[in-house]
Amino acid sequence: MSDMTRWWWVRHAPVPGHTGRLYPHEEVDADVSNQAAFTGLARNLPEDAVWLCSPYVRAKQTATAIIDSGLKPEKPMALEPALVEQNFGDWAGMSYDELLALSKKDGEYHNFWLSPATTRPPNGESFLDVIKRVGERMAQLTKSLRGRDVVAVAHGGTIRAALAAALELEPDKALVFMIENLSTTRIDHLWTDEETGIGGNWRVAFVNARPQ
Repeated sequence: MSDMTRWWWVRHAPVPGHTGRLYPHEEVDADVSNQAAFTGLARNLPEDAVWLCSPYVRAKQTATAIIDSGLKPEKPMALEPALVEQNFGDWAGMSYDELLALSKKDGEYHNFWLSPATTRPPNGESFLDVIKRVGERMAQLTKSLRGRDVVAVAHGGTIRAALAAALELEPDKALVFMIENLSTTRIDHLWTDEETGIGGNWRVAFVNARPQ
């Protein structure tokens, strides 16, 4: 058995019509017309990986487009609810201009700008909540999938949360990572050597790599 579990995080394809807005929940379509990008992803991702996917439509469409470009998982892709994007609650779907106007009369949104990682939108979750959700599930799966490659098609916030959990970053620090659509981020877990006690930690191979 390999002493390393490698997570290949892929952010979903762009979502037309939502530039400058907080994404709504699951039911928005991705633009999967960039065949060159999907061919590049199919070429660069490992062939024998376990495939996980957020159940949101944009993530499933992205994963399907990669698979249709020539990379076939050895088992059917599994949907993982813990990998969904941050739930922005009552703010979901709003433009940044609308949110800016809201900040003048809503103290909670004003607090979001002052402390975006820890402020929880009304009826939603904070980025700190996402780190806990993603980190706990990633730890469980890393243990059960020890020594495997794992391709996880998810969202920008999810991937930042995975980095924060793996590297034990302060939540605000993790928000500075640029995670572009159709980029790949890889983090590796090294298992502890029973004889030497060395290992048991995470390392970052690359962040926000564009398909080539």
